[in-house]
Amino acid sequence: MSTPHSSGPGLPSTGPLPGPSTDPHGGAPAAGAVPPPGCPAHAAGATPLYGPEASADPLGLYERMRAEHGAIAPVLLEGGVPAWLLLGYDEILQVARNPRRFARDPRLWRDWREGRIPGDSPLAPVLAWRPDCISQDGPEHRRLRGAVKDSLERFDRRAIRRAVHRRAHQLVDAFATAGQAELVGQFALSLPMMVLTDLYGLPEEEGARLVEASRQLVGGTEKALEADRHIHRILGRLVAAKHLAPGPDLASWLIAHEAGLSDDEVRQHLRLVLVLAHEATTNLMVGTLRMVLTDPRFRGTLNGGQMTLPAAVEQILWDEPPLTVLPGRFPRYDMEIAGREVREGDLLLLGLAAGNADPATGRTAGQEMHGNRSHLSFNSGPHECPGQDIGRAVTGSGIDTLIARLPDLRLAVPEEELTWTSSSWSRRLDALPVRFTPRHDRNPFARPPAGGRRPRPSEAAPAAAALAGSAARAADPAAPAGAVRTGPGRGPAGLWRRLRGRVQPG
Repeated sequence: MSTPHSSGPGLPSTGPLPGPSTDPHGGAPAAGAVPPPGCPAHAAGATPLYGPEASADPLGLYERMRAEHGAIAPVLLEGGVPAWLLLGYDEILQVARNPRRFARDPRLWRDWREGRIPGDSPLAPVLAWRPDCISQDGPEHRRLRGAVKDSLERFDRRAIRRAVHRRAHQLVDAFATAGQAELVGQFALSLPMMVLTDLYGLPEEEGARLVEASRQLVGGTEKALEADRHIHRILGRLVAAKHLAPGPDLASWLIAHEAGLSDDEVRQHLRLVLVLAHEATTNLMVGTLRMVLTDPRFRGTLNGGQMTLPAAVEQILWDEPPLTVLPGRFPRYDMEIAGREVREGDLLLLGLAAGNADPATGRTAGQEMHGNRSHLSFNSGPHECPGQDIGRAVTGSGIDTLIARLPDLRLAVPEEELTWTSSSWSRRLDALPVRFTPRHDRNPFARPPAGGRRPRPSEAAPAAAALAGSAARAADPAAPAGAVRTGPGRGPAGLWRRLRGRVQPG
């Protein structure tokens, strides 16, 4: 974790990754140490949150744990790391909304402090302390979160939807004439990252490379640490470039924010938004697409107007949260939670999917919620997701474009043949093969104007500037349109197409 980053020509090194091995609050970890008596690993029946059972039937797994342990259960993360999983809706809210009793700062994690977590654990990119808002409590959390929230709010939401439509059309163009596609690899993995590329002012080729790195990091694979280093290298170069040529993009706005973020803090928050937004939006899009294609309530009513696409998105947020589990909270002192003795510094996990399905809420599995947004899928309390409306917009606009272009889209295999892969944090559909009538109509955004002449590159607005829209102009009314240099906003070209053929989910 402390390996220095390489950097591009003329750019400074981004330095060592912040994390357990560089954190002054922790000591050198000792791999293979035995957890002490009283930690979750020694509780009877600790259940792995990964593997075949978690992939095949997560709700059944939660029901079994709930029946055996109640609203909080002992679990194991990848590598046998012990934790407590909160299964109860009310218990999750109580922990998420009470930072005075439950810290978010992972430097309080007792197993780390006492040397039982290896520094090279693939969980480190998710669980380690970093100088970002989700690792902090109190005033420092408010300072950092405020910078992120303010910067995200500067984007014009209507412009984001237009950008999503444009990018979605580009992706559909690549397979529309084939009559078949695999929507995870050819659509849902690429679209959120293409939009993030626009929001960040990143060169398009960098965005394409980030897709696989982001999936490896969240998946907790053996490649997670190297994937994390790769993401930091790209974002470190971006921060350095935006100091020299700022634009109407997230990186530039974080740099200029009155909160006075350091370059490391800017880089860490770009990483945080990128990884979480890509994973969550991809999974939300895939889940909604699967439901639209397989559930008669949605497939039959979407065309009839009784069930809107936004309602379908909200239903998936209840039934299949894009992130099933969130780390972590750490009790500030020994206490009892739902009848269980929990020690100071134990790792608590928020079971978002389990909480949404808690029978104590009176809700039955799959029950239609008709616009009710009181689900847990975007967390709650001080650490509630500040960009959830953007995730909804990318998902809804992307699927809307896909259905408009391919109205007879249908599943190409029996639903029971679909397979999932689970990590401790999310459950991913491996593939979503579909068939449709081949279409030869092209992306309307790529058509020449009525006069037949395509606009010259100098006539096209940069992607990030268009996304900033009226918000950017309001911030500086005197600034001429297009005066700020931004990252390329062109079509996917060959790089995205090669990526879609190479990336394997999980």
